[in-house]
Amino acid sequence: MIVTVASGKGGTGKTLVATGLAAVLAREEGADVHLVDCDVEEPNAHLFLEPRFDHSEEVTIPVPRVDLDLCDFCGRCAKVCAFHALAVLPDRVMIFPEMCHGCGSCTLQCPQGAISEEPKTLGRIEWGRAGGLSFAQGVLEVGQALATPLIRRLKARVIPDDPGATVILDAPPGNACSAVETVKGSHFALLVTEPTPFGLHDLKLAVELARDALGLPVGVVINRDGLGDAGVEDYCAAVGVPVLARLPYDRRIAEAYSDGRLWVEALPEYQGLVLDIARSIRERVGVKP
Repeated sequence: MIVTVASGKGGTGKTLVATGLAAVLAREEGADVHLVDCDVEEPNAHLFLEPRFDHSEEVTIPVPRVDLDLCDFCGRCAKVCAFHALAVLPDRVMIFPEMCHGCGSCTLQCPQGAISEEPKTLGRIEWGRAGGLSFAQGVLEVGQALATPLIRRLKARVIPDDPGATVILDAPPGNACSAVETVKGSHFALLVTEPTPFGLHDLKLAVELARDALGLPVGVVINRDGLGDAGVEDYCAAVGVPVLARLPYDRRIAEAYSDGRLWVEALPEYQGLVLDIARSIRERVGVKP
């Protein structure tokens, strides 16, 4: 079972829920649990789990290199590039590696065979153990803009084929390509929000992405319950999205989180609530406990 913990906006408590869910399942049930931090631009789940990384792998994409001795400046490469990563001038070809998606169209379409490819490093993936669970993360290189290929490689490398395993993906915030790439292929999307107008606005976008566009079953966790208004509750009731849990506005949770402590260890009274979330997800996915 693959569960993506996502949110329409940052700061709602997505990583709080993902780490708590993974830790409780691994320690209370002894399950084969894998937590994958797909927020590759700024991964932070490791701060709370303190994993030991046994493996790492560099992730690259191929970018074009033009041999000017063979090139006749016909412009075919620039015409077939959907991302405008090349510009052909009368006596040179300009390449913009930061815009290249590594699709290879320019290389395949060059009539003179003047284009070859060289690797460009996007970042790295790391995986190992954190107590009783498997942990992996991706780290995008500073200055790189393409998170999607890195997330795709991370998922392909560390998600097990075993259908009995529980995989929790901590998604990037928002609804951009990196979030879509993370949610794709999941069995359930757990959407974390807050009871504020901003939280409601971005929750609607997350529901449109996960449920309406990708066809996934979804459920909501309302974090910092007790603040704000009833807009999130009313919306979920109106569109048929189940609220699986409400995490109260508890200063102790914020203090533990700020200290880099795992909140379900610092406050074990919340472990039952987290297990209830897991049971609700399994019921909706059709997985036996």
